Amino acid sequence: MEQQKVSWVFEPSHCKLGFSVRHFGISETEGLFGKFTGSISRGEKINFSDAGVDLTVDVASIDTRDKTRDAHLLSADFLNVEKFPAIHFKSTGTEVIGKDHYRMLGNLTMMGITKPISLDVEFGGIIEKDPFGNTKAGFFVTGKINRKDWGITWNAALDQGGVAVSETVKISCHIELLRT
Repeated sequence: MEQQKVSWVFEPSHCKLGFSVRHFGISETEGLFGKFTGSISRGEKINFSDAGVDLTVDVASIDTRDKTRDAHLLSADFLNVEKFPAIHFKSTGTEVIGKDHYRMLGNLTMMGITKPISLDVEFGGIIEKDPFGNTKAGFFVTGKINRKDWGITWNAALDQGGVAVSETVKISCHIELLRT
């Protein structure tokens, strides 16, 4: 007998879709995407080890706390928002790696290129009834990608050696879901 799927949606006001890159090799610059939509379906496994994720991010919602830098990131040098207005992630499977810890596999589409990625997921738990009668679930998601794999190659060489922006992009997301 097939399990009935349970549907959840992202709670944007309680989520952070964040990223960071090394800047000049001496620090990290952080940013986030403020607008996104997505859903998660799963069977009845309480721990979400059978979850399916579908997430679309509005690239124009990038925020690094610097309008000039954000404009550069939205340009053809980086994310080319005019040609590629969305980033899409769709999971393809989940592996249990420990109690409340998973490795989520999926396809990330950015700049018109789709590549497989792996994300580490920590299940924070479920609140069956919040003060408003809603069921919520929480997660912490981390991972790394190489931006060059998606054709994002802009950089500037530094006089003393090194480059302005690292190739590695760290992903750090705090996710709260609402059961629908």
